[in-house]
Parts: sequence; structure tokens; C-alpha cells
Amino acid sequence: MNKVELEQKIINFLHQLETNQNTLEADFSKPQDNQLAAFLKIKKKYDQISHELHEYQLLEQVETGSESKDILARDINELENKKNNLLDEVKQELISEKEIKQNVLVEIRPGVGGIEASLFARDLYRMYDKFANKKGKEVFNYLRNEAGVHRVQRIPRTAKGGEKHTSTATVVVLPEPQDIVLNIRPQDLKIETCRSSGAGGQHVNTTDSAVKVTYTYSANGKTETVTATSQDGKSQHDNKQKALMVLKSRLFEKHRQEQEKEIGNLRSSAIGNSERAEKIRTYNFKDNRVTDHRLKIS
Repeated sequence: MNKVELEQKIINFLHQLETNQNTLEADFSKPQDNQLAAFLKIKKKYDQISHELHEYQLLEQVETGSESKDILARDINELENKKNNLLDEVKQELISEKEIKQNVLVEIRPGVGGIEASLFARDLYRMYDKFANKKGKEVFNYLRNEAGVHRVQRIPRTAKGGEKHTSTATVVVLPEPQDIVLNIRPQDLKIETCRSSGAGGQHVNTTDSAVKVTYTYSANGKTETVTATSQDGKSQHDNKQKALMVLKSRLFEKHRQEQEKEIGNLRSSAIGNSERAEKIRTYNFKDNRVTDHRLKIS
């Protein structure tokens, strides 16, 4: 990719930032470490300079005086340099490795393996919970690479013959969105209640406290659906708020992924975003070994 193609790709990306705001309206100005905030700020400057440059170029076409044309030429050259400097800022922002300080939502689900998979999911939760308490708000910088399928090989406590059992759990890591308002129509939001399942307190399985929120909308000529469910709250109201928060996070993550796709070859996508279906790590208890399949090391 040559310089002209790269710069055109950056320009297209900057313009796409505003056109992709149909699903959610976000205020990226408050989270100081949000990379999109820098992009939007640069785009605003870029548009202002482009407008001013266009007016100067029109004046240059009708100007007949040599002195005035020289002044206009110098001003046009200066504005073009400013535009190039802004594009360089975008390049630097794209390849920067800034630490992100924000809350994170981690969703862990048991995969194949029955009860053992559920126990493994619980162990992963405890591990990440302790790690998050230790790292604090910088934890997202570490956990964003944990998304994917995790596999465990161990002898379950319930195994009678002592045979090794293999099970999996999936991990999804979402940045908790800040200052985001869902821009949806009430008829696009479907809220259902049902009875909670699984072990729990006296209200579980006796009241319709679990809440499932489904959001259906149109994007790029296609119908999209995002779903979130919560049953851990003490009441239907609590579960509704939790489900809406997860829904908001998933929409934010979807929006963020769409923006990253626009970057193309400018930088690689964050690990774990598009390859969640692939096994990323195996924990072998018997051999006291952990294997990272992305790095191919144990």
C-alpha cells in the first residue's frame, strides 16, 4: 500500500466515524483514554482545514494579480501541510500502545464437558476476579487478549475411574461503555420475562424474575439482532437493568469492531475480537502445564 492509498484509507475512516452513529450515540469526549475521541477531534480539525482550503483554491482560480496569487499559493501550501500533519497524527494514534483505564465486562460461559465445564468456568471467574482486583482500572489492557475458547484437561473430582477429562469455557471481554445513549425506537426493543434457572435462593424458579432483552434494528440494509439476558439479580427490575447494561456493552463492542474494520491494514485488530471461536489456551493440570496456542508456547 503506497502513501496515497494509505492516506485515502485514513480519510475514509475518519468520514466513516460519523456515518456509523445510527445505532448508538456516544460522547467520546469525556473518557480521556478513549482512542475514538482523538480520531473525532482530528476529523473536526481536518474538515475545518479542508473547507478553508477549498475556499482559498477557488479564490486562486479567479485571482489575476501576481502578488495576490503568490500569497494565496503560500496559504494553500500551509493548509495542505496542516492536513498532512493531521493525517500523521492519525497514523501515530493507530500504532500507539496507550494504556486504557476503564471498567470491563467479562462474560464466561461453560462449553463442552457438562458439569466439569461449569466448574472450569467458575475457576476462570475466580482467577480473573483476583487478577482484576490486583490490577485495578488497567486490567482491560490485559484481559482484552483473553477472549476466546479456553480448554482444561484434568481429572474431575467426580470422576470414579480417575480418567482425564477435557472441557472448555468461552470468555468474552467487553469494555464497559461510558456516556453512551442507545438511539433506538421502543418498538425495536423486546423485553421478555421468564423464570430463573439453576441453583439460587428462595425466589429462583418460583417467580418470573429473569429478563431477556432483544434489540432488532436495520444496518446497511440488513436486519441485526442483539440479545442480552440476566437472571442473577434479586428482582425483575435488577435483572432488567443488568440486561440493558450488557446489551449496551455489546452494541458498543459491535460499533467498535465496525470502526476497527475501517482501519483495514493500518493496524491489526485486537486479539480475540474476531477469533473467539478458536481455542486460545489449554490448562493441563496433570502435567502442570499451560499452553498458549496463539504464541505456540507452554
